[in-house]
Order: sequence, then structure tokens, then C-alpha cells
Amino acid sequence: MAGRLPRSADLTRFCQKLNRVKTLEDDMMETTFNRCLSTIDLTLLGIGGMVGSGLYVLTGTVAKEIAGPAVIVSFIIAGFASLLAALCYAEFGARVPKTGSAYMFTYVSMGEIWAFLIGWNVLLEYMIGGAAVARAWSAYLDSIFSHKIKNFTETHIGTWQVPLLAQYPDFLAAGVLLIATAFISFGAKVSSWLNHVFSAISLGVILFILIMGFILAEPKNWSAQEGGFAPYGLSGIMAGTATCFYAFVGFDVIAASSEEARNPQKAVPRAIAISLGLAAGAYILVSVVLTLMVPWHTLDPDSALADAFYRRGYSWAGFIVAAGSICAMNTVLLSNLFSLPRIVYAMAEDGLFFQVFSRVHPRTQVPVIGIVVFGVLMALMALIFDLEALVQFLSIGTLQAYTFVAASIIVLRFQQEKSAAPPQPARSQPSPGPNEGAGPSELKEYESFSDKLQLVGADKAKVHRDPGQLKAAFEPYLEFLSDFYPGEVVTIAVVTLMVSAICLCSILVFGNTHLHLPTWSYSLLLLLFSLGFLLSLLLIWVHEQQQSTKTFQIPLVPLTPALSILLNVYLMLKLSYMTWLRFSVWLILGLLVYFGYGIWHSKENLREPTSRSVSARYVVFPSSSLEETVQAVQPNPQPLTELPDMATEEAKR
Repeated sequence: MAGRLPRSADLTRFCQKLNRVKTLEDDMMETTFNRCLSTIDLTLLGIGGMVGSGLYVLTGTVAKEIAGPAVIVSFIIAGFASLLAALCYAEFGARVPKTGSAYMFTYVSMGEIWAFLIGWNVLLEYMIGGAAVARAWSAYLDSIFSHKIKNFTETHIGTWQVPLLAQYPDFLAAGVLLIATAFISFGAKVSSWLNHVFSAISLGVILFILIMGFILAEPKNWSAQEGGFAPYGLSGIMAGTATCFYAFVGFDVIAASSEEARNPQKAVPRAIAISLGLAAGAYILVSVVLTLMVPWHTLDPDSALADAFYRRGYSWAGFIVAAGSICAMNTVLLSNLFSLPRIVYAMAEDGLFFQVFSRVHPRTQVPVIGIVVFGVLMALMALIFDLEALVQFLSIGTLQAYTFVAASIIVLRFQQEKSAAPPQPARSQPSPGPNEGAGPSELKEYESFSDKLQLVGADKAKVHRDPGQLKAAFEPYLEFLSDFYPGEVVTIAVVTLMVSAICLCSILVFGNTHLHLPTWSYSLLLLLFSLGFLLSLLLIWVHEQQQSTKTFQIPLVPLTPALSILLNVYLMLKLSYMTWLRFSVWLILGLLVYFGYGIWHSKENLREPTSRSVSARYVVFPSSSLEETVQAVQPNPQPLTELPDMATEEAKR
């Protein structure tokens, strides 16, 4: 029985497989895609992904039911919170200009299984999001024609009373998705051109709304007689912030398109910043004019803008608003259909998903099979499913991706940069004789990594440290941390930081409501987990970061990504338990796919060495300090033939 149990070495090797990171090519600009997108193209893609039906529906809903005119403050806070996540995406998109977005960013820094789960969740997020927007598009167009399409379908086809299925099949929503799929399959340039057209119309309508809205504005609608500016107080503002946060989730389409950008190092950060700024400005200004045109408590949540113009005597403006809303939803559809096949392509290209989706059409230079298959699946979902019950699934997938990307930024920033050329083996250098001293250009060999620690002199604190090593100023106080490998303490601290964030947010969300904690224990737990979070942050900060690169870097690391992690975890815990239950079921399905297919077909399997019979030796150049010069010398390609010579040489010494 004992012989059948897995050995510790097997378990270690298995865990290493799960956490192996992707090896990037030397030339990351080389691609099978067509690098044809400019900064303007990427910016309009981002605006199209963010400024959708939410501008025409979400603003009125939050203003009337959650925050009142203070929805403006909610959008400002939500925009700042989204900026924290967007900065993380901007740095990764510039440094790793490959398609895949959050999946790729997690794979190159955190590990394979985490990357697969992120990609698996984002896949469902895009499918549900695209299908939900298509049904909203259909319903909005149907309302313009007095619901004639719905009545015709129910009369001639009938209705369904089945759980999780829609009340009636929505052929219009499925049809618009199939048409959009056809356009997307023609190539990135065609998709970008179509997005330009719809985005231009949408931005023109927004400009019309702002001009007319400020002309018709009445400041008395914010007065105390109408309930004041913040009728629901601070709690209403923060509740509105949680809802408004999801209006900005479309910017990741820019990162997903980085492999098709002409100059991703500059275009991706600029496009993310500009598109997020314009989207936030649009949401804030539209909220201002909407709550100034009519009293906030009289708004129609379903069509707030069109109804506001109608009540002010400008019913003709409602048709312009409807046209802008439909064009805005078209851009969101294009954004979803553009991003989803590229993320699937990245997973298939790495061997973690079915290889058929990694094929790129030689003429259009897009993954046509992925576009068609997932476009049809999205159309089927829009046709028959009741998507209102699944919409919250969008939130948890997005927030999980944001959390892992923020953590990946910290890990990557404190990792040592991989050298392009492998280190030279020690045997190619002359060895000193028994009576010879080591010259300045000669090498000293040490058989174990621990031997090198004795070389560190008093002057090592004055030299440059590699990323992941303890800063020289803190070594006298934290000397025990010097024994760890570079980056090892940072990785442990990131895990501790995430656990502390989960515990802290759990107490904040459930402490008084579900757990019914007494005041003293509630305060004590908050203090303990807050200290754990801050200490983890401090442990990361006392280590060296990578030096500034030519590409964009997020400021205030590790503070900025840590705040993003804390906020994302808090918002995830605010979701309903049914959302978490469905999320768990989808994760289990993803793990079955990974362990049934992905782990066996991963291309990183081909990169793993077949033999590790000889331990690595460490070479120290005496002309410099330890931190700058320790390099692991790879084992000999023919280690068995040289073992006797090595033993003889050791005996002579």
C-alpha cells in the first residue's frame, strides 16, 4: 500500500507543472496576426467596449434607485477604481505585446493553472456579455416599434416556461450577432473600420445630449426641495460606485488587441488612458445633465435620457438618443466578438485549449474558426437563454481577472529579468592550479549555492542589487531575509497580501450581517487583518524592483496594485451566493478540461529538460559582488562522461 502512494518528488514535480510560467520569444513583435491597428483604432475599440447601453440605462437606474444626483460622485470613484486596474493592464500590454489579455499576463508571471482558469472565466464572461447586449439591443429596437417583434414571435411561435430559458426565442438578437460575426471574420482592419463608424455616431449623439442637456439644465433639481444632491447619503454613493464600476470593464479589449497594434509599447498605454478618460468623462457629464434636466426621483430607469427629453418637450430628440444607444450597443458587440476569439487563440496556441482554435486564416490573418464557433455559440445563448440570471457572472469573472493581473504586476516587477544568452559553462574557463591565486579575470567555483553566502563582505551593501533582493538599507535590520532566493520573499508576501485582503474584506462584508460578530471581536479582526495586509505590503517594498524600462510602468508599486486587489476582492464578496455557486461549477468544468487536455498538451512540456542528474554549479566573478555575478552554470550535455575527471580534479585540490 505504501508503495502505491505518490512520492514527494512526484508531488513536487506535479506542482511545478501547475505553476510553470510561459517562456516568451526573444522577438515579441513577431506574430502571425496583422499589425495594422494605430493608437486611434485601439482608443475607439476601448471606448466602444465601455460606452454602451450603460450610458443610456445605467445612469438613470443608479440616479433614481441608489444614489440620486450623487451618481456623479459614484462615477468619479468608480472611474478612479477602474484606473487602478487599467494601469496594470497598460504596463503588461506594453511589456508583453501578445494577444490573450489577462490570461497571457497571468501565464508569464503567476503560473499555468492560474492563467488557464483566468482565460476560462474570461471566455464565459465575453460569451454572456455579448449575448446579453444583443438581447438588450433587440429589446431597445423592439420598444421603438411598440413591441411588435415580441408580440409577433409570441403569437406565431409561442412562449416557454422553462427555468433558465427565455420567455420567447429572440431571433433578432441571434441575427445581429451572426451578422457581427461575419464582419469580424473579415479581418482586424474591417472590424476597426466598422467600430469607427458606430463609435463616431455614438460620440456625436453624446455630444448632442450634453449640449442640449446643459441648455435645458435647471439647478433647482439639485435643491433641498427635490431631495438634495445626495439623498441616500454616503452609503448610497458607495452602493452606486459598486454598480457604476462595471461600466468601465471594456478597456481590456485594448490589451487583447496588442498583438495587432503597430507600436504596442506606446499605443496600448495611451489608448487605455485616453479611452478610460473619455468614457469616465462621458458617464459623469451625462449624469450631470440628466439629473439637472428633470428631478432625479421622476426618472424612468428603462429609458431615462429619452424620457427626460420627452418631458421637456423635445420628443424628437428621443429618436436621436435611440439611434445613439443602438450604435453604442453595436460597438460593445464588436468589442466582445473581437476579444473572445483572440483569447481562445492564445490558449490554443499555448496548447492549453483545443488546437483547432489556434489556426489563423492566411488572408485575413484572424482566427476565423474561433470567431465563427464562438459567434454561433453566442447567438444560440442570445436566442434561447434567460441571461438576466447570468449577468452577475460577468462581474465575478472580470474582478477575478483584475485581481490576478494586479498580483502579476507585483510578481513581475520584483522578478529578475531573464538573460537572452545562456551563461557560459564553467568548464570553458581556465581553472587555477593549486599554487595559483585567482586573478581578476578568473573564476571561482562553488559546489553549492549556500557556499556563496560566505563571500558577502562589508562592501556589498554599496553595490547595485538585482530585482527581488533585499534593499541594502534594510539589510542590517532584516538580515534573515538575505538567505532567500531573489523574489522568493516577494512571492510569499503577495500570497499573504491576497489572503489578508480576502479575510479583511470578509469581515467588512459579513462581520455585522451574517457572522453577527460582537464589536470587540469585529474590531480586533479588522485590526489583525489590516496589519497583515500592511506588513505584506512592507515586506514587498523593502526589496529591489526592476529598473525603469523603455515601456510604460505603473507608478507606486506595490501600493497601486495592492489597492486594486483590495477593491476587487471587496466587490467580489458583495456578489450573491448564487453567483459564487455558478462560478464554482464553471471552475470545476474548467479544471476537468485542464487536467483532461491542457496539462498534457501544454507547449511548456516540450521545454522541460529530460535529465537533471547533475546539479548546477555556481560561478562567482571575484571582480564584483555576489549579488551581481552569481550565475547558475547549466549541467554538461554529457555529464556522465565527465564525472570521473571532475572527481580527479577535486582530489588534486
